[in-house]
Amino acid sequence: MKIELGKIIPQPLPESLVKASELWGEEITINQGQSVLAQATSGKGKSTLLHILYGLRKDFSGTFSWGDAPSSQVKDDDWRAMRSQEISILFQDLRLFPSLTARENLSLLPHLSEERPPVEEMCERLGVHSLLEQPISSLSLGQRQRIALIRSLRKPFKWLLLDEPFSHLDQHNTELAIGLIEEIRKGNCSGLILTSLDQTTSFRWDRSLKL
Repeated sequence: MKIELGKIIPQPLPESLVKASELWGEEITINQGQSVLAQATSGKGKSTLLHILYGLRKDFSGTFSWGDAPSSQVKDDDWRAMRSQEISILFQDLRLFPSLTARENLSLLPHLSEERPPVEEMCERLGVHSLLEQPISSLSLGQRQRIALIRSLRKPFKWLLLDEPFSHLDQHNTELAIGLIEEIRKGNCSGLILTSLDQTTSFRWDRSLKL
């Protein structure tokens, strides 16, 4: 399932940012299995891009499609099905439930992929296994970010959308997270679009675009 972007421009976005961008206002095709870095400083639309692709924002000109389905023709039920089985996202604000434990947050997914490593193994690899019974509100931002990342990796997907997934992690934990992401993504032959302030050089990108 490929993604085709047809001259998308979020509203409102200054014309100067559109002209300087390698993505906004351009014709771009991203094939399933490819990894793409969308790099930009704050305020240039990194989160907006992922929210558009996830069907949460409609305030843009241009078009985009998932496979053969133009976004304008995707109904609400179809979006729900795609988010359940084909698209997984890690939001920048993580969207965890602070009063629930880490384990409870990881257990809320309606659909889990049987092909993924067990949750205990994923948590062990990212150094948060001992935190599973603690409420999210008691965890640091870096710990919460790893829990949210594991949640996004546990569900079925053909595309993984990650919004600044390492912003609260040190280099060691970033490398651990990258290793798990790449293992699951490549085993699943899924595509990746990751936003970042910098190059995140440990990844071998198929394409890097500056917003």
